[in-house]
Amino acid sequence: MNIKECKIEIRNTIQAYLKKDEFGAYMIPVKHQRPILLMGPPGIGKTAIMEQIARECEIGLVSYTITHHTRQSAIGLPKIEQRSFQGLEYTVTDYTMSEIIASVFEKMENTGLKEGILFLDEINCVSETLAPTMLQFLQNKTFGNHSIPEGWIVVGAGNPPEYNRSVREFDIVTLDRVKRIELIEDYNVWKEYAYIQKLHGSILSYLEIKKNNFYIIEMSVDGKQFVTARGWEDLSQILYAYEVLHLPVTEEVVRGYLQHPKIAKDFANYYELYLKYRQDYQVQDILDGKAELHLKRQLRTAGFDERLSVLSLLLDRLSCDFYESYQMGEYLKRLHATLKEVKEYFANAYMEPEVIMTDIITQKEKELADKKLAGLLDRTQGQVLNKLILKLYYFKEQILLNRLKENDHAFSYIKAEFDAMVEDYQNKITTTSNSLENSFIFLEETFGESQELVVFLTELTGNFYSMKFIGEHGSEHYVKHNQSLLFSDTKQELLNEIEELKQLS
Repeated sequence: MNIKECKIEIRNTIQAYLKKDEFGAYMIPVKHQRPILLMGPPGIGKTAIMEQIARECEIGLVSYTITHHTRQSAIGLPKIEQRSFQGLEYTVTDYTMSEIIASVFEKMENTGLKEGILFLDEINCVSETLAPTMLQFLQNKTFGNHSIPEGWIVVGAGNPPEYNRSVREFDIVTLDRVKRIELIEDYNVWKEYAYIQKLHGSILSYLEIKKNNFYIIEMSVDGKQFVTARGWEDLSQILYAYEVLHLPVTEEVVRGYLQHPKIAKDFANYYELYLKYRQDYQVQDILDGKAELHLKRQLRTAGFDERLSVLSLLLDRLSCDFYESYQMGEYLKRLHATLKEVKEYFANAYMEPEVIMTDIITQKEKELADKKLAGLLDRTQGQVLNKLILKLYYFKEQILLNRLKENDHAFSYIKAEFDAMVEDYQNKITTTSNSLENSFIFLEETFGESQELVVFLTELTGNFYSMKFIGEHGSEHYVKHNQSLLFSDTKQELLNEIEELKQLS
């Protein structure tokens, strides 16, 4: 299954394992909660989906790459103890708690999360001395003399033999005690994730032209050459940073992430073209509805790669606007909920406004620290909470500067500030909506009802942030073209069916 299907299956399994009956006991007894064994190629996102699942289920996550461990760190160190058997004293060997098991208990103590996932990566690549210990763990969920606590689900991940020479095959006894899931790479599914993570537009544009270069692992006379999903994501981060710093992105820079010389060179060349198209085609003018006629003529006669690149530039800019609108909306929702708390405090507490604000700031800072420690914040949630705390500090500062000693006066000031922020948000929505409609108009005037418009529409549909925006604020052109596309597809299906019937008669 692909990474999306895999995530759904693992999440469903974990929810089933953690479901309790009316007596508070797990519906599926712990001994029947099979460890999940996730097998798939490296760099495809196995660790990332475990982090997402833990956040969505609001449970803990302890993650280890097991190849970094020795037998001693996995099962604990031996120690000598005295024990009595049938009235006689004996010296016996016991073991300290496994570092891995101890980490689970520490996670529980530090976060208050009593349930979670113990994720062990590269589980089938352990050393010869550790292999029996791992088999025992998968079969009995114990390291040495210590078991993982109830409510913690074991998920192991490994690479198939074709990707790693040191892979060890599990025997039937072990495989009969795990829930095995086979994972394969899938560009179209990964692209959905890439939009959410806001990967660089040049990467999405390049892979749309050359999908076969998304994931490759092959042997050559110079050794292994490979490109993985992880490589593209990390390359995206460095591209953004280099652009901010105005540093050149050379082929050597790209090779650090795409460890396949031919693909690295190909992308580096494409990236230069992408920058050229960004300069030649004034995207902001298109979004503002001010595109000049010669640009439309130039694009109409351009090659396929160039047309697709310009589409990607448009989508990339729109995607940034959609994301900013989404983030502003989430921030204002969270701020509004917090200001309701502030209003209640001001109405009922007999303290000065700045003292009340200090108490609320302390609460929010603790919430941020706790959620960060527990791993329950994604990037957007973390940014929203950080911005919220900064805004609360700003409100407190303004209360002090303006010497607002009365609670009702202080809240009136805060409300006025919030109303201005809501107005800014509405202006952002209006600007983004206009940019989207102007993009459709530009493409209609340049290409008419063509394949380029279909590509544009399809990419909008596959982007989480664009669909969130269109779903909440609408788009006349999107609805019109989407209905037209659906009608066209239905008409084509009917024509195909008629043609089949003709052939049968």
